[in-house]
Amino acid sequence: MRLFQSRRRVVVVITLVLVSLFAFRPGANGLRKRIINSVGLALGRRVDVDWVKLRVLPQPGFDLENFVVHDDPAVSAEPLLRAQEVTAVLRLRSLLRGRLEIGRLSLREPSFNLVRGPDGHWNIESLLERAAHAHPAPTRNTLPERRPLFPYIEAVNGRINFKIGAEKKAYALTDADFGLWLESDDQWGMRLAAQPVRTDYNLSDTGVLRISGSWQRSLALRDTPMKFDLEWQRPQLGQLTKLLYGADKGWRGGLSLSAEFSGTPADLLVKAKASIDDFRRYDIVSQQSMRLASSCEARYSSVERALSNIVCRSPIGGGSVLVEGRIGAPTGPRTYDLTISARNVPMQAVMALSRRVKKDLPEDFTANGAVRGTLSLRSSDHGLEWNGRGDADELVLRSTTIKTELPLGSVPFTVESHDAEPHFELGPSRVPLGRSSYATLQASATLAGYRLGLQGDAQLQRLLQAAQIFAWRGAQPAADGTAKINLQIAGGWSGSAAPLVTGVAQLHSVRADLHAAGAPLTVATANVVLEPAEVRIRNIAASAAGANWAGSLSFPRPCSKLSTCGVRFDLHADTITVEEVQQWLTATPRKRPWYRLSPAVRPAAAVLRALNVEGQLSANRIEMRALAANRVSARVTLHEGEIQISDLSGDFLGGKHRGSWEIDLRSTPPTFTGTGALERVALEQLAHAMDDGWISGTAKATYQITGAGSNVPDFLAAAAGDLRFEMRDGLLPHIVAPAATAPLRVRRFRGRLTLRSGVFELQSGTLDNGVEAYDVRGTASPGQKLDIRFARNGSSFQVNGTLSEPHVVPASAIDTRAALKP
Repeated sequence: MRLFQSRRRVVVVITLVLVSLFAFRPGANGLRKRIINSVGLALGRRVDVDWVKLRVLPQPGFDLENFVVHDDPAVSAEPLLRAQEVTAVLRLRSLLRGRLEIGRLSLREPSFNLVRGPDGHWNIESLLERAAHAHPAPTRNTLPERRPLFPYIEAVNGRINFKIGAEKKAYALTDADFGLWLESDDQWGMRLAAQPVRTDYNLSDTGVLRISGSWQRSLALRDTPMKFDLEWQRPQLGQLTKLLYGADKGWRGGLSLSAEFSGTPADLLVKAKASIDDFRRYDIVSQQSMRLASSCEARYSSVERALSNIVCRSPIGGGSVLVEGRIGAPTGPRTYDLTISARNVPMQAVMALSRRVKKDLPEDFTANGAVRGTLSLRSSDHGLEWNGRGDADELVLRSTTIKTELPLGSVPFTVESHDAEPHFELGPSRVPLGRSSYATLQASATLAGYRLGLQGDAQLQRLLQAAQIFAWRGAQPAADGTAKINLQIAGGWSGSAAPLVTGVAQLHSVRADLHAAGAPLTVATANVVLEPAEVRIRNIAASAAGANWAGSLSFPRPCSKLSTCGVRFDLHADTITVEEVQQWLTATPRKRPWYRLSPAVRPAAAVLRALNVEGQLSANRIEMRALAANRVSARVTLHEGEIQISDLSGDFLGGKHRGSWEIDLRSTPPTFTGTGALERVALEQLAHAMDDGWISGTAKATYQITGAGSNVPDFLAAAAGDLRFEMRDGLLPHIVAPAATAPLRVRRFRGRLTLRSGVFELQSGTLDNGVEAYDVRGTASPGQKLDIRFARNGSSFQVNGTLSEPHVVPASAIDTRAALKP
């Protein structure tokens, strides 16, 4: 009964106190100095509060406005802590004893500056040491004591800034929820959850950092026993690198990090585990995810400011990578004394990692063998020194897609320092590039990129297949032969640029199966020079379309499409036969040989429409049926299916020809337009080409012609042309004028010859045989059918029949027959 009455009295008293406070609302701002002095003495820092308000509900306490805790002026001029709103909740039990105790101190959106001074110490260290010498009652203590109770301190949506001296760093912790309490007489507890950010970048996915732990009182901070757990939940790897380095390094994956700290700052045991799920480069998508994991253990000493006895293990397949050693001043400036050992690391695991580091490596790219080696990293007066060696034993590279296998055997490697950066050297190693062809492979790599050198003999198709292993996305022609090579393949680890291949290759006996040709192109010899911006092929000796070719080619790099390559050439042929060229381009390709890579054959016209070429073409002789031209040269341009042949010159029919032609392959059939001039043509050679000596003498002419067709007969049947000619000192042996005893002689014969729908029409013709002049008009139809009239004062005659067997009829007989017609 007495217990019940006692409790009832307590409830009544508390109720009366609350009602009184609620009814009368006494001013609390008079307590401001007392609160400032109390907090200032506890922290050993100057404290300011603009205003204090008493609150009754939901719990009695005080609202502090613009709460500021100043830092040590020797460390920082900025406040240590600033909070616009602070709530101090009173303990009701203390009110019954006539004391004013704060049970909970809540800071809303506070800003806290964590500063590292010039001496290497942090501004929070003095606060922790001061707390170690104070002896308040534990936060959860319920028994009455004379000692003041340490309140539960919490912060919501806070911000923690980092400073090194007077310089405020870009790093900060935002959305911070913080809690601090006194667990027992000698043990403190804390918790923190926040998001790491950089103030100079907009970061969105840096994960959540959680820290919880406890520490005990000690006379010196370095001897304080502590135990902390840290967890960083899945920051995105690209955002993490931007947080740490100020730039997205291009890596993707989710990081999981956990760590345990136990011991004292002077001798702290650190255990950590880290893993990255779905590790890859930003522009690489793989069907299989990769997980990287490592566990580490070390000891940290605040006295020596060093991590020692470091042991990190990363299991990789049936092997592992082990890191051992020491890191001095891990918060900077760091010094290193580390040894990294690779123990039977499977090459297949290395290749799997390579596919996520370097773009365009074949998905089915596999490797046999294992990597063993040791690498040391040490700091010196000259910077970082790297030193190591090892080998990849029984190394074999395979790809089922490109059907290639490269057995490399044992490949040694070394690592040395160049300007404080690691420089990796691989080889030399012998690479089989054919049944009896071998090349020597040497490679080097830095943190920025890599470079491979390949020198020796190679089978061309084997070389092209091997190049794909190293992610070369260049053209893969359907060709085989041999080559003597001296090539360098260079590329970077970051970015999406393909490796750059430079160097020289001497080709021998190369057989190329062209997509649009019915017969292969054979290259006896050629020198290929690969420059960073251009490919030059010199000293070409090749045969195609029944002709032998020599000269050079060049085109810019990169060259992903025929239409954008811009090929330049200077080619010379011995004898070009038009019929053989036409057959070479239009014949049905033979059965695809084993080395044919392209799955489909493109028509010749389609290939020509895709080309973009320009250059000089010449030939000793060009033959078309019975006609031939010698010492021919022209400037040829082919772009988007349009061919322009300019400065077309050569020896033709004993004379000279100069002109230009345009061919449009975009239409079906192709259209042709030509203009030109002939000088001092020997008409006997024209007659000889026609197997009939129907004319002799010399001539000159200018012509214009337009037509369409896939062959000469079709072209002539639809062509329209104009020929203005002048013939001198010749003879028409098959034509004998009436009353004459000898063939018609020509001193000068000039006129205009037009072509329409396959019919040649002679207009404005004037023939002077040295004695008299004739006006000549008429037509020549297909099949060499003639209808030509020779007229002069006093007499005329008509020529009918064919060119080889003309019939000469006097003009009077022609007129008589015309008069007799009804």
